[in-house]
Amino acid sequence: MPDVRFGLCLPIFACPGVQLFRTPAMAALDPSTVLPFGRAAEELGYDSLWVADHLMLGKDEAILEGWTVLSALAGATTRPKLGMIHMAHYFRHPSLTAKMVATLDQLSGGRVIHFLDCGYQKREYVNYGLPWRDDMGERIDDLVEATELILALWSSEGPVSFKGRTWEVNDAVCEPKPVQKPHPPLWFGEAAPGGLAACARFGQGWNTTPVDIRELRRRLALLRQACRENGRDAAEIELSLETQVLIAPTLEALRAKLGELVALAGNQDHLPPEISPYVKDYVSNPSTIAFITGQTDNLPEPMASDWIIGTPDRVADRIDAYVAEGIGHFMLWFMDAPGREGMELFASEVFPRFR
Repeated sequence: MPDVRFGLCLPIFACPGVQLFRTPAMAALDPSTVLPFGRAAEELGYDSLWVADHLMLGKDEAILEGWTVLSALAGATTRPKLGMIHMAHYFRHPSLTAKMVATLDQLSGGRVIHFLDCGYQKREYVNYGLPWRDDMGERIDDLVEATELILALWSSEGPVSFKGRTWEVNDAVCEPKPVQKPHPPLWFGEAAPGGLAACARFGQGWNTTPVDIRELRRRLALLRQACRENGRDAAEIELSLETQVLIAPTLEALRAKLGELVALAGNQDHLPPEISPYVKDYVSNPSTIAFITGQTDNLPEPMASDWIIGTPDRVADRIDAYVAEGIGHFMLWFMDAPGREGMELFASEVFPRFR
């Protein structure tokens, strides 16, 4: 049996709405639930804990700052790996990021995964007075430059001076170094050509956001091509899927859970303009309505293809299908969070089939 790891994404923002996006069961953000949720995940045996990296997102634009949450989690837990989801490099100068990651790796006993990305929501950067480039290719170029600077700071035994197109330091020292050697794992995500090339050059992990099997195969083929072009063995890179999960012990219980999410959604739409055009309206889909009203026992599409939903048997089958494509690490958004029924049922009924 392949080595499969299960990570949990923490509910640090609320997002009820027709998209059922990430945290659709949360009517409003409740910061007091976050650390207990992470501690419960550790007790249940989850392998990694993840937080989103945004400054404004969800209901009332209320989201906790990701690095602060990750640092608190390091003190609240002892075993799981810790990572930011698509850490936006423009939020923090890469020299400061290098210092932050090294510090947290020291204090957590070597548990940090550094997941880098170029950022997507322009308004967050502009509204906060932070750097931004409209062209994604240029943002990825800056990400590559940032990665080179971070690695230089982690590996150099003396002061580092670096002058690139965007980033510059003079006699910067990053001590102490990270615990993990040669450095904490670097992860990259998605399927933009420059990002895939960066992963092939530097990465120990690659992540995709929710996709069906056909799209996953296309993306993995592009990653393997990028690895060939960079003289890298693709088998060296850990493959991860970030996705949403709705699990219940029976079909009727699943129907009830989904019905609650649909009722909470109403006509709310809290996603920013940059994202809204690309997110599906799952709530109004006829197949969703037919399922929650009991007209059919067929799981609603495209939800069932895009995410992982169903009873434990169906969920395990979906995990199997992704594992067969090479996915070895799952970053899971439980759609009933901050309730714990889903994460507990997944741990008790699905974990044993893969461990």
